[in-house]
Amino acid sequence: MLDAGARTGLTAAQVAERVAAGRANTQTQPSSRSLGDILRENIFTLFNGILTACFVAVVLLGDLRDGFFFGIVVVNALIGIVQEYRAKRVLDRAALLAAPHSRVRRDGDVATVALEDVVIDDLLVLRPGDQIPADALVVESTGLSLDESMLTGESDPVFKDADAPLLSGSHVVTGTGIALVTAVGADSYASRLTSEIRKHSLVRSELREATNRILVYLSWILGPLIVVTLIGRVLTYGGFSEIFVDARWRRALVDAVAAVVGMIPEGLVLLTSLAFGVAAIQLATKKVLVQELAAVEVLARVDVLCLDKTGTLTTGELALHGTEVVGAAAPDGTQLAETALAAFGSDEAGNATSGLLGSRFRSDRFRVARRIPFSSATKYSALTMTVDDEESSWVLGAPERVLEAHPVALARATELAATGLRTLALARAVDPLPDDVHRPLTGMRVEPALLVLLAETLRPEARDTLRYFREQAVRVVVMSGDNPVTVAAIARELELEGAAVDASTLTSDDALAEALDTASVLGRVSPDQKRTAVRLLKERGRTVAMTGDGVNDAMAVKDADLGIAMGTGTAATKAVSRVVLLDDRFDRLPDVLASGRRVIANVERVSNIFLAKTTYGILLALISAILLWPFPFLPRQLTLVSTLAIGIPSFFLALAPNKRIYTPGVLGRVLRYSVPTGLIAGVTAIVAYAPLYRSIPLHEARSVTTVALFCVSMWILCVLTRPLTGMRWLLLVAVAAAFALVCLIPFTASFFEMHLKADGALAWGIAVGAVGAVGVELFYHFAKRRSLVFDRL
Repeated sequence: MLDAGARTGLTAAQVAERVAAGRANTQTQPSSRSLGDILRENIFTLFNGILTACFVAVVLLGDLRDGFFFGIVVVNALIGIVQEYRAKRVLDRAALLAAPHSRVRRDGDVATVALEDVVIDDLLVLRPGDQIPADALVVESTGLSLDESMLTGESDPVFKDADAPLLSGSHVVTGTGIALVTAVGADSYASRLTSEIRKHSLVRSELREATNRILVYLSWILGPLIVVTLIGRVLTYGGFSEIFVDARWRRALVDAVAAVVGMIPEGLVLLTSLAFGVAAIQLATKKVLVQELAAVEVLARVDVLCLDKTGTLTTGELALHGTEVVGAAAPDGTQLAETALAAFGSDEAGNATSGLLGSRFRSDRFRVARRIPFSSATKYSALTMTVDDEESSWVLGAPERVLEAHPVALARATELAATGLRTLALARAVDPLPDDVHRPLTGMRVEPALLVLLAETLRPEARDTLRYFREQAVRVVVMSGDNPVTVAAIARELELEGAAVDASTLTSDDALAEALDTASVLGRVSPDQKRTAVRLLKERGRTVAMTGDGVNDAMAVKDADLGIAMGTGTAATKAVSRVVLLDDRFDRLPDVLASGRRVIANVERVSNIFLAKTTYGILLALISAILLWPFPFLPRQLTLVSTLAIGIPSFFLALAPNKRIYTPGVLGRVLRYSVPTGLIAGVTAIVAYAPLYRSIPLHEARSVTTVALFCVSMWILCVLTRPLTGMRWLLLVAVAAAFALVCLIPFTASFFEMHLKADGALAWGIAVGAVGAVGVELFYHFAKRRSLVFDRL
C-alpha cells in the first residue's frame, strides 16, 4: 500500500523523468508487413518474370496481338496486392485499447491525460465506464468491479479490492478506485497480446497449397524446358550461323514465346482468386465479411467447430428469469421483499444486476437510508430502507454466503444453479448491518426471503445451426470461461450431449487432450487453454474453426484454421479472424459452408482444364524442339483456344452451384485427370500437324492444327461440365459458335491468323480432333470405373 505522502501522485518532474527514460505508455508495435513486401511478393514471382520476358519479346517483335496473355499477369497481381494490402490495414488497426484519455492524480490534483502520456507509477483515478490504459495494482477500492470478459472469458464482473491486479484493456463496471500503474507500453498485457495478434499469417487453403505445389513442380522443369525450347528453335531455323541472316530470328522468337506461354497455367491462380472473390461478395450481401478470400474454402474442410459461449451461443446479456420464495415468508413479507429488490435496483452506481432489478421491480414507497456496495471478498451487498415509517435491512448476494445458516434454502438455490440459472439470495437482516463494509456475513442472523433467478439469453438461431453442423459431421466443442455448471446447462438446452469439464482442473496438455477426446463442453477455460486446445486438435489432423468475440478468444481465433468473429466483438478479435459475422447471427455459418463447398468443388473442376493445357503445352514444346519443327501454333492462336475452351467456360463453371461434400486429395485427383487428357490433346495436335507443315503453307497448317486442338479441348470441357444441364449445354454451344465465327469473320480470322479452306486439310484436322475427343471420353469412363475421379466432376 502507498503511504500518505505518495497518494498525491507523481510530480511534474517525476513524470518528465519517466518520459525521458522511455517509461511512458507509448505503443510502438511495428506494422504487420510493409507495402513494399506485398508488392514484391505479388509482382516478382517466377511465372510473372517468365511471362513478362515473353511479353517484352513480343513488344520487340512489334506485334502486340501475340501479347494478350500478359493481361492475366496484370490482373492476377492486382488482385493479390489489393487483397493483402486490405488485410495489412486491418491488422495494423488492431488495438485493444480504445480509451483516448485517462484520469491520473498528479501533484495532488486529478488531471486528464492522453493514453500515451500515462507513465509508470502513475495513480489512475477510476470510475464507471473507464478503460484501464495500462497494467496496474488497486490502491483503493469502493465497490470497484471490472468487466474482464474480453480478456478472460468470464462474463461476470470481477470485483477488485486493494492489491488486486488490473489488466490493460478491461473496463470499470461499478464503483470507484485508485490504482498504481505497474506496466506500460509494450510491457502491458494489451500490448503484448496486440503484438501477437499483428503477426501476419495466411489461412491454410488446400486449393492454394495445391496450386502452389503445381507451380513449384513446374518451376523445376520450366528452366530445362525453356533451354531445350530455345535451342530447338535456333536449330529449326538454321542454327546460330544462319538465324540472324534474315528474319528467321523473329520466327524463332515467336515460336519460343508460343511454346513457353503454352506451358504456363496463367489463368489458374486468377480463376481461383475470382472464385473466392465472388463468393466473398455474395456472402457480404448476407452480412458476412470475408477478410481473406481463401477463407471461404476452409469451412468446407472444417471438421471441428470450437465455440465460445458468451456472445456466440448467447447474446451476452442477462435476463431476469423470475423469483422463488424461500423460508416462511407471508404474502405481505413477499411484497416487502420485492420492494427491497426495487431498492437494490434503484442504485444508479450499481452493476448490471441492479439494472435488471430496477427494470422489473419498481416502487415509490421506499427511502434508502444506507447502502453497502457489493464486494468480491464478502460476495454480498446490503441496504437499509424505510417503507411506511418501518425500517428494515436487507442482504442480497451469493447463496452460499447469505444462506450459510439455512441449509434447506441453500440446497434449493444450489439445485436451481445446477440448471444453468444464476442464483442470488435475498434475505432480511435480523441483526444490524455491519459497520465495516468488508466484514463477512458469518455469524449474522438473516431470514431467507427470495431467490432471484437470472438467465443468459440464448441466440434464437443457435440450436438449429448446431443441429445443421451435427448433420454435416462437424463436431462442436464449447469452450467458455464461465462456470462449467452454467455452460453445461446451456449446452443441454442446445441439444449438445455430454457433461461439462472444469478446465481449471486440467493442469497439463495431456489432461486437456484427454478431455477433448471425451467431452464437448468445457468451462473455466483460460485464454491459453483455448489456444492450446486449438493446437492439440490441429496436431491430430483436425481442421479447426474457432468463433469468438472477446480478446480472450483472439489468439485461439488467430491460430485456428478458420477464425470467425462476431461483429460486436473487439477490434483485435475481428482483425485476426478470417470471417466476421457482421450482424452477430450465428446462422450465417451454413451459408459460408455452402460457399466454401461450391468454391472448392468448382475450382477443382476448372483446375483440370488449365493443367490439361499445361500438359499438352509441355508435350508440344518438347516434340517440336526434338524434331526441329516450327512450333504448331502462334501465341495468339493458343490464346484463342485458351480463352474459348478454358478461360471463359472456367469463369462460369467456377461460379456454378455445387453441393459436393469436400473430400481430401484435390491435387491427386486433378493430376490423375488432367495429365492423361492433356497428353491426349497434345498427341492429337501432333498427329494433325505432322503431315501438313511441309505439304501446305505453314500458316494453313497451324490453322488446321488449331482446329484439331480446339475440338479435343472442347471435349475435355464437355466432360468437366457434366451433368449437362440446359445452361451448360448453352455454354458449350456458345463457345463452339464463337470459335466458328472467329474463323469465318474476315477481320477476326486475319487477327488470329486462322487461314482455313474447305479442303482435305481441314477435314483431316476435324477428323483427328474427333478421334482425340473419343480418346478423352474413353479415358473418363475408365477413370470413373477405377474411382480415379469423381463421378460428378
